[in-house]
Amino acid sequence: QVQLVESGGGLVQPGGSLRLSCAPSGSILRIEAMGWYRQAPGKERELVATIAGGGVTNYADSVKGRFSVSRDNAKNTVYLQMNSLKPEDTAVYYCNANIKLRTFSMYRDYWGQGTQVTVSS
Repeated sequence: QVQLVESGGGLVQPGGSLRLSCAPSGSILRIEAMGWYRQAPGKERELVATIAGGGVTNYADSVKGRFSVSRDNAKNTVYLQMNSLKPEDTAVYYCNANIKLRTFSMYRDYWGQGTQVTVSS
């Protein structure tokens, strides 16, 4: 059973930085799009940033210029560098990846368990 494993969350002061990482735990064949979503208390889950297999990126307006998504295809890992963090960035951050497990299997969406990011002084 493949799972996405996230790391890097925590508590940071406003203006600080954090870097999130996410990679699948088991054997896979290929990953297409990868990305990050977040959910704050009382709010719906929202897109933060995505990166396509070819490297094209997409960001929510609220994080443009502050967050950067990247991937290391050799490690099947996606990163989210978060700079100039604000209290409103506080949320559980979820990793998402579109994964093909075997040659004759279909691509499927997988989600991580979530990692808490808290921005507070």
